[in-house]
Amino acid sequence: MPAPLLKMSGVSKRFGATRALEGVTFGVERGQVHALIGENGAGKSTLMKILAGVHAPDAGSMEVDGRPYAPTGPAAARAAGVAMIYQELSIAPDLSVEANVLLGRERSRAGFVRRAEQRRIAKEALSRLSHPDLDLRARAGDLPIALQQLVEIARALASEARVLVLDEPTSSLTREDAMRLFEVIRDLRAHGLGLVYISHFLEEVAQVSDVFSVLRDGEVVSSGVMSETTLDAIVRAMVGRELGEMFPHVPHVPGEPILEVRGLTGVRAPRGVDLVVRRGEILGLAGLVGAGRSELVRCIFGLDAVRSGSVRVVAVGPVGQAPRASIARGLGFVSEDRKGEGLALSLSIEDNLTMTRLEPYSRFGWLSLSRRRRSARDWMERVRCKARGPEQSIDALSGGNQQKIAIARLLHQDADVLLLDEPTRGIDVGTKAEIYRLVGDLAAQGKAIVLVSSYLPELMNVCDRIGVLSRGELRAVKPAGEWTEEDVMRCATASAPIEVRT
Repeated sequence: MPAPLLKMSGVSKRFGATRALEGVTFGVERGQVHALIGENGAGKSTLMKILAGVHAPDAGSMEVDGRPYAPTGPAAARAAGVAMIYQELSIAPDLSVEANVLLGRERSRAGFVRRAEQRRIAKEALSRLSHPDLDLRARAGDLPIALQQLVEIARALASEARVLVLDEPTSSLTREDAMRLFEVIRDLRAHGLGLVYISHFLEEVAQVSDVFSVLRDGEVVSSGVMSETTLDAIVRAMVGRELGEMFPHVPHVPGEPILEVRGLTGVRAPRGVDLVVRRGEILGLAGLVGAGRSELVRCIFGLDAVRSGSVRVVAVGPVGQAPRASIARGLGFVSEDRKGEGLALSLSIEDNLTMTRLEPYSRFGWLSLSRRRRSARDWMERVRCKARGPEQSIDALSGGNQQKIAIARLLHQDADVLLLDEPTRGIDVGTKAEIYRLVGDLAAQGKAIVLVSSYLPELMNVCDRIGVLSRGELRAVKPAGEWTEEDVMRCATASAPIEVRT
């Protein structure tokens, strides 16, 4: 029998007193897609960073094609045929497609770049991905996210990668782009590449993977053939218990209107949106990428410029064109870009949690750090954030715990209307269920929640009403029970009439 394409044996890793991995064995055969599954903080990222040469293991060994493999860095890993495509793409946005494909592997002679050879290699790589006509001179940053991702995969192919790791590859893709990516994965598998597929979307994992391994607390707790298991069994292995309801329901009753949006028009989107949100209501916003969902909540909060229209909090008054005024009126916002603008990653948990409302801890210009820390610890317990303490850097938390702190910040500032943009993106199923329960609890307390999501089952099961945007317009708003996923997609592609129910 030939040696596995990739073999990791007994890999362990610690960061101080924290055990990240303990004796992990993992492998990929030629022409195989191996799904790596686990909750946030289970050790997936650490294992793949060891594979990609970012970290060195404390113990264990690795082989590629039967030969010892111990990369000294990402460049050495790529030279050995191992490439990783991260969830946050590492495109050089100001360079051309050709330059990105050959980045780090440029062809030169006597100090001169061999343009013809580079164009040939880039074109061949893109042809393997069914995009031979992609303009090699185009600025990579101007491409849609799906094409930027293909450029990264083409870079891996140009470097003759044999093992390709895809980390949450569909988190920012439309359903159509995800389907195209799955076709690319099947084609790469047919050409003998080994692929590691990491995703919290278990339906996708079942669709695209041949085998799976589940990590929990740094150990492999389950593995097998994907077609011989069930998603329920995988979830049980991930969380170490029966999860119960995937979409827990907390009884709540929508009340009187609290937020009124009239004719709201942004620079590009939204376009003339009218919307009413009630106390104790969870209103979902659906639509294709670029439909204007994020732009709508950003305009409501005052982050994006507004050309016309108004936003008013009932019994308080109009909302100004700035986040400070929105916060003062009782609005809170959680960005879809958690790392880029949703959190201050260099600061502590307590800093992130309290930064929008320091008044309870200040007196005569002095800040009581002890009182603030006690309050931060209390809020961490309320949202079940797993961390060493309020003083810990928020950058050290898993994505799910970071998102809990982002939501807790809104509760700490006493927001009555919570604008949540993709709050469960990149979060494991166990933490998703906790966030759904938290959102339900907030609605039961009389808070109004506007939930933007690309995950239709989430909207269908969590929300009271769902609004669908298309090309910047709010095309329909109806009770969630009156929608089907097909209806939502038909409306999102603007092939259904406008139907708004307030």
